[in-house]
Amino acid sequence: MPDKLQYYKYEGSKRDSCQRGKILLKDCVLTCPYLEYENRPLVLKLRTTNRVDHFLEACSREERDEWAADITAAVDRLRAAGGGNMKSEQKPAVSQLHDIDLSKVLDSMYDVHSGIKMSSHVEQGCTYSNCFSGSSVVDWLVFMQLALNRVEAVTLATALLEEGFLRTVGQKSVEALRTAGLTEQFMDDSTALYSFSDSLTKRGSVKAETSLSAVELSGQVVKTGYLLKQGHRRKNWKVRLFVLRSEPDFLHYYDPTRDDLNPVGGFSLRGCLVSSLGDNGVPSGVKGNIQGNLFKIITQADTHYFIQAPSHQEKMEWIEAISKQT
Repeated sequence: MPDKLQYYKYEGSKRDSCQRGKILLKDCVLTCPYLEYENRPLVLKLRTTNRVDHFLEACSREERDEWAADITAAVDRLRAAGGGNMKSEQKPAVSQLHDIDLSKVLDSMYDVHSGIKMSSHVEQGCTYSNCFSGSSVVDWLVFMQLALNRVEAVTLATALLEEGFLRTVGQKSVEALRTAGLTEQFMDDSTALYSFSDSLTKRGSVKAETSLSAVELSGQVVKTGYLLKQGHRRKNWKVRLFVLRSEPDFLHYYDPTRDDLNPVGGFSLRGCLVSSLGDNGVPSGVKGNIQGNLFKIITQADTHYFIQAPSHQEKMEWIEAISKQT
């Protein structure tokens, strides 16, 4: 009976004969899809019984879901073989689609911070803005636990489409809506495009634009201080006043030479990674005058921020404070 997931290192197309590690599957918890990393929908997360998180990225949605199904089956078999209390303590998941409030689902989808992300997509040479794919909707509904599985998520998305909360975008989804049966109007497909209804998009986008900065700046100030930040384009270092806020968790930075009260930049700390960089040698991606006490923040969108603190103690204090908010 399979009880572990082994992984190897590949050099080009050749696999290293030595095993690089293994993940024991007994009592693992699988999260699929795992959408904490923006623009990386093919990631799944495995948490071991020792609460160690492993992040795996597939090459396609089909491959991701196949791995998820196989891993889930192996974990279930191990749990059944163990018998006893653990199995009896677990309560079977119960569908809640029969009494779900579609308006609340829609509000969650349109949430500025945790909702589904809209972007531009190309279909048959035409570019469509402010839309999302059918598979990303299904991923999001499952991840947010609004549906137990992808089949339920398609049913829920179809209901949103029927009620006029969502609309078709592009030829593929329009054709599917015209020809499909009553229960198969929404496509779990990465090339079928959808968006919010026109009235909601107009009303919601105005609300989002006017309230986003207010929401970001509404959190409680946890820490402030002057740090050096490397620019993303010119790679030069400039002094910035950093302000760390909680609930919601954001890190903003201000230009101290300006009287403007608005930040010149900032980002949500949700899903961010922060780490200290050694002072021996210059890390990859860092240029210019390096004085030491470096640390790095990687956002959900995979943007890298390189920052220098005045002292080692201040660097560690900032790392600790930011880690508590991620």
